[in-house]
This record gives sequence, C-alpha cells and structure tokens, in this order.
Amino acid sequence: MRRILLIDDTPEIAQLLSFALRDHGFEVFASGFTDSVNGLIADERAEALVLDCSVYNMSESLFDTVRNDPALAELPVVIISDTPEEADESLRARDAKKVMLIPKPFTGSQVARALTELLGSRG
Repeated sequence: MRRILLIDDTPEIAQLLSFALRDHGFEVFASGFTDSVNGLIADERAEALVLDCSVYNMSESLFDTVRNDPALAELPVVIISDTPEEADESLRARDAKKVMLIPKPFTGSQVARALTELLGSRG
C-alpha cells in the first residue's frame, strides 16, 4: 500500500479526500497546514504528497520547502488549486518535476489517478 501525506487546511475536505484515497488503495496520513512538512514526510515515510490549501501561496510555500530538501527533491506531489492558471504559471517558473496540478472542483478519483501516475513513474 502506497503511503500518502495529505495536507489540507479544511478538515472536512481532508476527511473526505482521505476516505476516497483509502478506497483507491492508498494509506493516507492527513495534517493541516504545517511548516514542518518535511518532518511529517519522514515520520510517516510518505511516498507522495497531496497539497490542498485554500490559498495557493500556502501550497506553494510547502512545495518549495519540500523541493529545497535534497532528500525530497523527487517526491511526487499533487497540488489541488482553485487558481489553476496561477499555480500552473508558478510551477512552470520553477521548472517543477514530479508534480501534477488538479483544478477545483475535483474528485477523489482524479487525485488517485494523479498519484498512481506519479508513483508509477517514480524511479
């Protein structure tokens, strides 16, 4: 079972998305917004990260924190955004790799497919 860390600043959405991802065979560990994301990834031995923060800058900040850690530079990341154009532009400017962007509204199945694709390509 693939281990996923979900960071979502809306507890109700985190709970629903956790259930949906578990139904797709993922082991999910959820957290609210945290500056210690890299520690959580290590503690939970997460194989991928899902970021769903209501303000894209929060997800962007967490993404940068993860990518600035050499041990996590290749960690697959799914970002859910209600401003996909802004997020896409930001990720392109970073030449981001191993990341998929999912616009809101979204389904658990969309997130599961993105994770499966990213994890399947993980070397």
